[in-house]
Amino acid sequence: MRVAIVHYWLVSMRGGERVVEALCDMYPDADIFTLVCDHEKISDKIRRHRIFTSFLQRIPGARRRYQSLLPLMPFALEGFDLSGYDLVLSSESGPAKGVIPPPQAVHVCYCHSPMRYIWDHYHLYRRNAGFLARLMMPLIAPLLRAWDAGSSLRVDRFVANSHHVASRIGKYYRRSCVVVHPPVAIEEFAPSAGFDDFYLCAGQIVPYKRVDLAVRTFTKLNRNLVVVGDGDNQDLGALKRIAGPTIRFTGPASFPELKDYLARCRALIFPGEEDFGIVPVEAMASGRPVIAFGKGGALDTIVPGHTGLLFKEQTVDSLADAIDLFETMEHSFHPELIQLHAAQFSIENFKAGMKRVIDQALSDRQTVVDVKPYAAHLSPVFEDLKHAPLH
Repeated sequence: MRVAIVHYWLVSMRGGERVVEALCDMYPDADIFTLVCDHEKISDKIRRHRIFTSFLQRIPGARRRYQSLLPLMPFALEGFDLSGYDLVLSSESGPAKGVIPPPQAVHVCYCHSPMRYIWDHYHLYRRNAGFLARLMMPLIAPLLRAWDAGSSLRVDRFVANSHHVASRIGKYYRRSCVVVHPPVAIEEFAPSAGFDDFYLCAGQIVPYKRVDLAVRTFTKLNRNLVVVGDGDNQDLGALKRIAGPTIRFTGPASFPELKDYLARCRALIFPGEEDFGIVPVEAMASGRPVIAFGKGGALDTIVPGHTGLLFKEQTVDSLADAIDLFETMEHSFHPELIQLHAAQFSIENFKAGMKRVIDQALSDRQTVVDVKPYAAHLSPVFEDLKHAPLH
């Protein structure tokens, strides 16, 4: 069986690329198709596969400014020749599912999220875009939405990374799907002997992650908050201007540094609405509770009162109330139980879930292929008619 793995772009190693790695484990001979690729920034596991890039790769600066090429991505994806492949696995957050699979192939799409910037986060992205992008988005977005919805019909089976994403797939594509949580390398995290007097906010610093809410709240409460991550200079500058003396910005951290912060924090603060959210699972794998906004993927991963707390509104008062409540019951959170809960999000569980979906999709496809053509059932009738008198 020839397998093609389609991923939107390979320019870093984040959650989406970890999914590609797991698929590479499942199909070691698969070919990879991606819009643009920076070979120096991907893992050896991915680099060992044959990687095909689109014509966007030849545009100067594409590996750094790939997001500005969004209007060209449908043309680039449809330019991939997937003839001869039996199974197409698309990893979708950008428009990866828009490839054209051959008629005999089964296309399974693992959807991290329908494209946020043209669907439910459209207005947020437009507000934070530059002048030219704000001008062009109302002209381009309707065309991309039509293409995105139409290309969903090329998928035989959708898999969502959370129930939140599953509901969005139902809303925008009118398709049902199963949920398989993404792979998290939980075995690489472990609790520490104790914790220090700081809370942690970690991840890429972009507006929708609402790091500003954490900074404002901890400045008001005069409690220690460590912010780990990098972002646009303008976003970082705005955060530092509103931060009080108890807020510390570390910038990007190495993996060993991040593990240390996760293991030693009192709790992880997760104030944004995420499709799934890898960092909360990593924190729980480190035995630490999570205080998160109660929407999105956090509803799939956090058990209130046992592995963390959820707050209802993205306001300073709501988050502050959750922190006050947490500190009254902090002693009731047990690192061993929190770590045990995180184990269900392992890489092996992801592979097992995907194998079940793929095997079923292949079985369903084989059933369709094995059905005899309709005309074959009528052939005896036509044999009789050949000898019947004409009137």
